[in-house]
Amino acid sequence: MSSPSNFGFGEEEQALRDAARKFLAEQLPTDRLHRLAAARDASGPAWEPALWRQMGELGWTGVGVPERCGGVGMPTVAAVALAEEAGRAALPSPLIGTLQASAVLAACGSSAADVLLAEIAQGEAVALAITAQRGAWRGDACDAEYRDGALYGTAHWVQDAAKAGVFLVKARGATGAGLYAVRAAAPGLAVLPDAIVDLTRDQGRLSLEAVPAIEIAPPGAAAAAIAAAEPALFTLVAADLCGAAEWLLQTTAEYARVRQQFDRQIGFFQAVKHPLVDAMIAIDGARSHVYNAAAAIDHDPAAALRAAHMAKAAASDAATFGASRAVQFHGGIGFTWECHVQLYFKRQLHNASLFGDAAWHRACLAEVLFSAA
Repeated sequence: MSSPSNFGFGEEEQALRDAARKFLAEQLPTDRLHRLAAARDASGPAWEPALWRQMGELGWTGVGVPERCGGVGMPTVAAVALAEEAGRAALPSPLIGTLQASAVLAACGSSAADVLLAEIAQGEAVALAITAQRGAWRGDACDAEYRDGALYGTAHWVQDAAKAGVFLVKARGATGAGLYAVRAAAPGLAVLPDAIVDLTRDQGRLSLEAVPAIEIAPPGAAAAAIAAAEPALFTLVAADLCGAAEWLLQTTAEYARVRQQFDRQIGFFQAVKHPLVDAMIAIDGARSHVYNAAAAIDHDPAAALRAAHMAKAAASDAATFGASRAVQFHGGIGFTWECHVQLYFKRQLHNASLFGDAAWHRACLAEVLFSAA
């Protein structure tokens, strides 16, 4: 099989992306984002539940949900376009995690998974709780246990944990790890916040003590479902990285056009304009990898994991390079609270390592290529 030349990005996908960009520009300008981040404290994350409800009404949460479950049933490339716009706006919401959870649930193929997918289509926020304390999520790695219809133990590195209404937890059973749905208000569940650098999202760990749960994938089936969803997990984060990187590039280029030093705009100097061009080339390359990976998920599944590793590696590298140049070229104000660049810089640092950094993905890519040789 082969992917279409336009990555499957047709008129409907373009309309969705354009509408999302317009909506976020109107509803979440950077000044408003800055105020949200400033109001963040131990009482809760920086976000607006009312804005999330609007996004649900617009059908964004249902983009990756099959029509049989009440979703929009659009291809992965549409979800990736949404993720890129979320990154461009540094959107504080559980959108990325919910899109990722949709991919895992779709891979489960159970009636219970379809029920939860239907809730996502109606605007429910679902967070993945599939990672062990040491950062592993593959295979049966987890720190939770399922017995007698309840969950015990912990789940770590849960993204936007304070915003989720449902957690999809990986836990060990008698014959391997399964997946289980847990309501955020369930008795015995405690969400413990982590301190992270990103001010546009939150992260937490779950403490589970006899928490009632619904089986989504039986013991022994979690690893296969997560592995099948991995290309989407990686590609959605990579799209977020590309969107934020583009905002940083355009903001820094505009600053270089107006800031003067030695009676010239600083963009005149090669030490500024050449790295900006390097950042532009890196972002364009990473974006091509991202949409190629999305197209592979939709049209060439055999190549999807390889393409997703390439996308996440390229996006992580482009993001860290571009973010550091953005701070540097804003000079003395670049690292200050008043400069909005710092919000994107911190989001990029978090995303670059989320679900594996560039070096890890290149190592995985080498394994994929050599195993196929």
